[in-house]
Amino acid sequence: MAAVVYNPIKVELDKLREAVEAGEKDAGFQPTTWFASAEEDFGREATRAAIAAGAAVVLAAGGDGTVRAVAETLRGSGIPMAVLPSGTGNLLARNLDLDLQLEESIRIAFTGVVRKIDLGIAEIVRENGDTEEHAFLVMAGIGLDAKMIAKTSSKLKKHVGWLAYIDGTMRALPEVGPLKLRYRINGGPTRPLTAHTMIIGNCGALPGGILLMPEAEPDDGILDIAALRPRGPFGWLRVWQKIGWENGVLRKSAAGRKIIGLTKDVRDVAYFQARKLELELDAAQEFQLDGDEFGKVASVVCAADPGALGVMVASLEDKT
Repeated sequence: MAAVVYNPIKVELDKLREAVEAGEKDAGFQPTTWFASAEEDFGREATRAAIAAGAAVVLAAGGDGTVRAVAETLRGSGIPMAVLPSGTGNLLARNLDLDLQLEESIRIAFTGVVRKIDLGIAEIVRENGDTEEHAFLVMAGIGLDAKMIAKTSSKLKKHVGWLAYIDGTMRALPEVGPLKLRYRINGGPTRPLTAHTMIIGNCGALPGGILLMPEAEPDDGILDIAALRPRGPFGWLRVWQKIGWENGVLRKSAAGRKIIGLTKDVRDVAYFQARKLELELDAAQEFQLDGDEFGKVASVVCAADPGALGVMVASLEDKT
């Protein structure tokens, strides 16, 4: 039996039910059970109900927040998740190269194979000392990227999709200066760092095909970290040269990779890798997980949980 955890605001329920019923019938599954997510928890309680009902696979239908909440709740359960892309970002689906068409994603949910991927786990401490633990599938971030998400209009996102983040970025830039922090990798020495934003990734690609962290893999047991620290009047131009041109264009060809090897590295973008990353901020900063704002944090510990989640993907036969 399969279960669907869906965001009633993001999906067209009648269309979704019709497509799922056709998919379950073709695959010989029993009737699917349905659970609507609650706004306050993105779908965690609905996923717990799906697990209790005996679901063999949970189909997450909603935006990136719904997918993240389902994955967080399924962590370590052995029950795989299938992604039915919806909303504006579809970050995990794009990073795993999943099909974005509804009917095909449903077919894969019922007949695909399970791919084990890591989860990023963020333990955050608020300004008042309260602690929370959350999972992320794609990226967590502190600084400009989190402020940009907080400034992005949900109404604009509905109309123009991920392009709304450009407007959010332009409105966030005047309010965000360099943030000072101390970081520690894998229990090593504590080091100071000044940056406009720090992004911790389980995957490397952003909306619009922007490859922020080219070495990131969702199943290597390691988190990739990018610190953006533009220096001088042309700092942001150099950041974009690194992310947009080198990562997005040159890395796609052997000739382009040779050019990267011959050019001087851009110091305005610093890369790290870690199984565990500890961050302590001089002042509380905005924090985001998979494109959802999570308020201000005073410190964060991020770690990879290797192979903690199974995701339904197309079989090799389907890809050939």
